[in-house]
Amino acid sequence: MAVEASVSSTGPPPVPGPVQRDYYYWLRSFVAGGVAGCCAKTTIAPLDRVKILLQAHNPHYKHLGVLATLKAVPKKEGFLGLYKGNGAMMVRIFPYGAIQFMAFDNYKKFLSTQLGISGHIHRLMAGSMAGMTAVICTYPLDVIRARLAFQVTGEHRYTGIGNAFQTIYLKEGGISGFYRGLTPTIIGMAPYAGFSFFTFGTLKSLGLAHFPEMLGKPSLDNPDVLVLKTHVNLLCGGIAGAIAQTISYPLDVARRRMQLGAVLPDSDKCLSLTKTLKYVYSQYGVKNGLYRGLSLNYIRCVPSQAVAFTTYEFMKQLLHLN
Repeated sequence: MAVEASVSSTGPPPVPGPVQRDYYYWLRSFVAGGVAGCCAKTTIAPLDRVKILLQAHNPHYKHLGVLATLKAVPKKEGFLGLYKGNGAMMVRIFPYGAIQFMAFDNYKKFLSTQLGISGHIHRLMAGSMAGMTAVICTYPLDVIRARLAFQVTGEHRYTGIGNAFQTIYLKEGGISGFYRGLTPTIIGMAPYAGFSFFTFGTLKSLGLAHFPEMLGKPSLDNPDVLVLKTHVNLLCGGIAGAIAQTISYPLDVARRRMQLGAVLPDSDKCLSLTKTLKYVYSQYGVKNGLYRGLSLNYIRCVPSQAVAFTTYEFMKQLLHLN
């Protein structure tokens, strides 16, 4: 018995069990997704602010285009005006990115192992499900961020994140006030996230399968595994973002108008998805209504998705997720 105890005490450390390994994998996937989301959104924060101002026809900037608004905001509100609402965005985007990427990996695994769904279709399904999961979990923070970004210096309705939470809760129906526009957001997120993950994953797998020497390089954590080179990652991510945005943009416009709620003078016309889409189309048409700000969205979504996917792929190597 003494010999057995001695051998036990000097033997190799216990190997983590499946549950512990799964926990660490989920945790690292969560961190990698959160970092990727923050890097991506910080890159395009000024463009995000301008997009919200144009989509909702802010009275101070509704007569301006994208570039003119980018120039006008610093003049009227100072350089930091371009980053208004970005604090709320960072509070939201870390859990959003974390949940989205973590959920995608796990939904993809579930669809493949439990339901037997594989190939390209499981990327589309997993991406859609991951996007909707992330939206539902973080939607109130997105509403707060939109309200703060829509404000113009000198006409503040909210003094900060906490005040916005309190005001919306007390004056707009309690918890339901934080979920205005959730329906178009979920409907829009399903194709956006689905096609985004689908396009990136498909381009990645095709590139590594047919042009491994030209497009691939050994992974940092496992030299036997090929990953895309950084500039190819950026290109694939950008293409994925452009395709996804084109498909889902009208729903994004409807979502923003519904989120802004009482801030807009015509909020009574934007109480449901169908009513909002009909109202925007009847008042402003397709180009200046449903697709207003799309040119800006291409400019912002391409680098955003490029940075998000590239950062996540890098973080996966860094945290040994491959």
